[in-house]
Amino acid sequence: TSLNSPHIERVKALIGPRGKKNREFESAFIAEGIQAVREALVPKLGEGLAVKRVYVTENGLSKLSENVSKETLVNCELIQVSDQVMSAMADSESPQGIIALCSTKSLKLKDLWQRKPNKIAFFWQIQDPGNAGTVIRTADACGFDAVVFSAESVDIFNPKTVRATVGSLWHIPVVVDINIEEFITEAKQNMFAIYALTGEADQRFNAEFIDRAKKTPSVWIFGNEARGLPELTSDPIKVSIPMKGYAESLNVASAAAIVLHSVGLSL
Repeated sequence: TSLNSPHIERVKALIGPRGKKNREFESAFIAEGIQAVREALVPKLGEGLAVKRVYVTENGLSKLSENVSKETLVNCELIQVSDQVMSAMADSESPQGIIALCSTKSLKLKDLWQRKPNKIAFFWQIQDPGNAGTVIRTADACGFDAVVFSAESVDIFNPKTVRATVGSLWHIPVVVDINIEEFITEAKQNMFAIYALTGEADQRFNAEFIDRAKKTPSVWIFGNEARGLPELTSDPIKVSIPMKGYAESLNVASAAAIVLHSVGLSL
């Protein structure tokens, strides 16, 4: 494949400045690196973000063959490219020689309730791609059943977000573009307790509270990196994480890691 290949233009269109619009128009996105592509080829969810095509260098094909079965690779469209072409395609500075073109499939809220989830993490207008990918990965690691992002959040198919999930995008259901008040209303109808993490709240996130919260299906809501959460008419239970030192607040990904690990895992 030469540097004039339309394949390069196709990939770059999905990760470039107009990437979000192109991803939405084509219902496609790019996954890069051995971990992400391996998980995309053998998804734990068994549905959704299917791989359309994989571009590999000679070294990338060797890595892929070590991590994915021959049967899987036989059923996949593989296109071998030079290192130079791969560098032209890749979003990261150090490409691993493997890029997958994947199709997007948006999970609807009604589909989520049909799955009978027990623990859900909700993020309101999160803006940083790295944070979005990290919280998906954290929710996966902590045994949560789904991650939900509000409207006006970062695109989860942004290449930086996909990379930050390290494959977890194919492990846990993710629902996007959801109105927070409507979501809380539906969650309450489905008998979920609703907890909103804020900087100031009478209820502290301590051991006694965690033990109580673990006993019922729950939604944990985290706010925007700079503005926190909006005023909510649905009146969730406000909770704050105790802190020492002089820091005024925690990064949203750090706060989520503390809460999701404490609630999701019993050590």
